[in-house]
Amino acid sequence: MNAPPHPEHGPEDLCATGRALYERALHEGRVSAVDAAEAPCLVDFGLLQPSVTDLSRLEPVAPAVALHRLLRASADHIAEERRREARLVEAYESLMRIGGPSPAESESPAITMLSGMERINQAITQAMSDAAHEVLTIQPHSSHAGKPPEVHTEAMLRDQALLDRGGRIRTLYQHTTRHLPTVMARYERLVGDVEARTLDEVTERLIVIDRTVAYIPANRERTLAAEIRHHPVVTYLATTFDRLWRLATPMYPETVAPPTLNGVTHRQRAIATLLIEGHTDAVIAERLGMNIRTAREHIAKLSATLGSESRAQLGYLIGRSGILDPADRTGQGS
Repeated sequence: MNAPPHPEHGPEDLCATGRALYERALHEGRVSAVDAAEAPCLVDFGLLQPSVTDLSRLEPVAPAVALHRLLRASADHIAEERRREARLVEAYESLMRIGGPSPAESESPAITMLSGMERINQAITQAMSDAAHEVLTIQPHSSHAGKPPEVHTEAMLRDQALLDRGGRIRTLYQHTTRHLPTVMARYERLVGDVEARTLDEVTERLIVIDRTVAYIPANRERTLAAEIRHHPVVTYLATTFDRLWRLATPMYPETVAPPTLNGVTHRQRAIATLLIEGHTDAVIAERLGMNIRTAREHIAKLSATLGSESRAQLGYLIGRSGILDPADRTGQGS
């Protein structure tokens, strides 16, 4: 039976077989040509060479010598690529004058559409790696549902890298996520200048990085995203976040419970607001990031607290109770 083909790789990523054989050659001074056949990459990369006195054996090239040769080959390759770039510019320069202004003469796209979760995450990760100051995010309840563990891991790694560089992270959630295990575990693991607050309702998902680039969903399934680099639009989104942040209730590192007024909880007041606007139970549940059964349980408790016997009477009693008066809405974050 033929041996499986040797895996392709570069000298910067030696295969396990090749590394073990090279280390053995360095310790023993030589290896047999038969053994070296298991790792042909060592000869290809110049790490082993035939022995002058015995052609059936191979001797190791000193690591410092091999590294010098590989670096020189890499430099030669880079120089050749630069020459190729110069030839490409020369060849296409006259065509570019026909086809319109060059990229250097025109602005880069202010909005780029990204398709597919992998491409979206790659773009966000790249922008995060270039970030130096802060990341502002809005994460609605649905952002945490159904995601595979590796997505959370990738986000944790890029967030911690920013924090390690001295950056800061501010995140807005809905009140319904305050006690989600995935959310709380995230903040138990992150180290650095990171804060989170919550609101009854938040916008769709938003990521603003260093106030220079923003990402928002471009379809309901979030398989499309818009990468925005238009400065006025990014500034508008960041300002909107700042204003929502000031209205939000602290969740981490300081925890402040939304206040209760006359036996009516903060969540029930949020439901009351949507009820008097005429929304259905389904819409209320979606807006507040809860399932419809939980929304109906809160509506039933609100009805019992206010002494309502019907949906129509509940709206009247909400208005009469004063629980939605602006003066009574205290306890918000600052």
